[in-house]
Order: sequence, then structure tokens, then C-alpha cells
Amino acid sequence: MRQLFILIQKEFIQIYRDPLLPKLIFIFPVIVMLIMPWVTSMEVNNVNIAIIDEDQSTLSHRMTSDIRATKYFTINDEATTYDVAHTLLDDCEVDIILFIPKNFEQDITSAEPQALDISANAVNATKGTLGSQYLAQTIGSTLSKYMDEQGVKQLSDLVTIQHRYNPTLNYRYLMIPALMIILLIMICGFLSAINIVSEKENGTIEQINVTPVGKFTFVLAKLIPFWLIGLFVISIAMIIAWWIYGLVPVGSLGNIYLASILFILGFSGFGVTVANLSENILQTMFVMFFFIMVSMLLSGLLTPISSMPEWAQHLTVILPPRYYIEIMRSVYLKGSTFMELWHNFAALGVFVIVFNVLAAVTYKKQA
Repeated sequence: MRQLFILIQKEFIQIYRDPLLPKLIFIFPVIVMLIMPWVTSMEVNNVNIAIIDEDQSTLSHRMTSDIRATKYFTINDEATTYDVAHTLLDDCEVDIILFIPKNFEQDITSAEPQALDISANAVNATKGTLGSQYLAQTIGSTLSKYMDEQGVKQLSDLVTIQHRYNPTLNYRYLMIPALMIILLIMICGFLSAINIVSEKENGTIEQINVTPVGKFTFVLAKLIPFWLIGLFVISIAMIIAWWIYGLVPVGSLGNIYLASILFILGFSGFGVTVANLSENILQTMFVMFFFIMVSMLLSGLLTPISSMPEWAQHLTVILPPRYYIEIMRSVYLKGSTFMELWHNFAALGVFVIVFNVLAAVTYKKQA
């Protein structure tokens, strides 16, 4: 225990003397939590739309007014005909064209009303798809109010939609709990690996190798400081989420910290394993970057796992971030309990054992 305490003390001194690391530990979580929730949003704003109104009725003007009032659309007034609008669409100056045919208001209550035509530029599939959906919802809302005023019963009156757990459909509430994983991966996984490899390159690790310090003691001394730093970082992230975005976990803080501890233990062990098998910093950075990118893309951070191909869904089973993200989102937004998420906690526990045993086994102590 005395050896372990002295080695941990040495690690903290080494971290403190590093000209960049202490600043990174404080600045990195602040930057991620202040900037990433805004730039990683899947919401689409400022969609340029051209409205070709051949009806020129009260209803068509009302639709135009409602579209102009939303935050999602910017109406292009240059498009006066469909041909002009189509040219602007080809030049990417317009994203969507809305065509309102003649006598649309007159025929709206008939048995076979005319249809509105929406043409979207799908080169940017996200903007084209979401923009056309926003437009359809805006038009649908206007038409529903109009039909109510005319005394016509609508099917929409028989359907009630509730958005549970995130009633405002704020995409940042979905992203913020998951973004915390980036902090832990970079601080506890990436930096712990770089820390060991830098000692290899500097030759200082040879001084440890000739001492009676055991491999498990050495690995623990390397990991414990980053475990503590990881808990400090996740606490800062939760404070920023509450202070800036007003987002607080619906569920237990204990479940969040338990999941964070398990993930920190597991991924830091993975980082040390990679460092033990690498000869220099370049190798370590390349391998860690590869696994981090794969983990981010397949963990459900940006794309729902259920929307992935079946082979990719099976691959996510061996990725720790998948389980941590699910726990964080469920506890933060749904208030899920430990018993509801026990299989995710168990999976993280398995990764802790596997990666830390590998970290100890792969460390080659040469006396």
C-alpha cells in the first residue's frame, strides 16, 4: 500500500508539472459542454423556401404567413414562377419549393381536394428530409385550424400525440448526457494511454522496471489518478448541464456515478492495454483514435442502434460506450432505476474486469 501511495503521489506530481494537462482537464469539459450541444443538434434551421402561390387566396396567404413566422424557414422572394424557383433549387439558393395550385382554398372542403406540391433539394439529405417534414407539419397545422373554423371534422382531432420524457423535443437534452462520454474517453482512456507511452519514450519507465514494484501496483498507480480526474470531470459536466441548460437528472445521481465509475475503470484499463502494446505515442494515438471513432459511430450517440444494419447492431454489443450512453440517457430523461438498467451495469462490470486484467497482463516488467 505504501508503494502504491507513493506511485500515485508521483503521478499527480507529474500531471501537475505538465504544462498542458492541468489546463486541459479544466478547459476541455467546459468547451465540450458549452459548444457541442449547440453544434451537434439534428435540428435544421434557416431552410430557404420558395412559395409559388397560384391560388392567391386567404388560405394561401395564411399558410405563407405561418411559414414565415417559424424559426425554421427563410422565404426567398425572388421566386415568382415555378421555373425561376426550380432554377434557384438547382443553384442551391433554395432548399424547398412549395407549389399552391389554383382554386386550392375553393376545393379544400370538396371530396377530392387538390394536393400541395413540395419539392426538396435532397443533396443534403438531412436538411431536405427534416425541412420538408417541418414544412408539412406547419402546413398541416394551418389547414387543421382552417378546417375547424369551417366546421369540418378532421381525423387529427381523434389523435392525441404526447412526447414523453422530452416534451419540448429539445435535441440538446438527448445529446448532453451522451456527450459526457466524450469527456471520459478523452480524459480517462486517451490521456492515460499517452501518459504511459510518453514515459516509454522518455525512458523514465525503465526506472520503475528495475524496482520491486509489482505489475498490478504499477498499473493501479497509473489508473487511479485518472479515475479520480474522471469523476471530477463528470461532476463539472453535470454542473454545467444544470447551470447552462437547466438539465438535471430525473433519476438517481447514484446510478449516474456508478455507471461513470464502471465506465472510467473499464476504458482507462483499455487505454493502458493499448499503451502497453505500443512502442511510441504515434502508434498509441492511431489505435486509440480508431477505437474512439468506431465507438462513437456505433454507440448510439448520433444514430439510433435500431436504425443500423443488423450486423452493426451485433457489433455494438462489444462496445462499452453503448451501455454507458443508454444508462445516462435513461437516468437523465426517464428516471430509470438500477433494476431497469441492471444488464447495462453488468455489461460495464464485465468490461472493467476484462480490460484491467489485460492491462496488468500486457505490462511487461523487465528487471
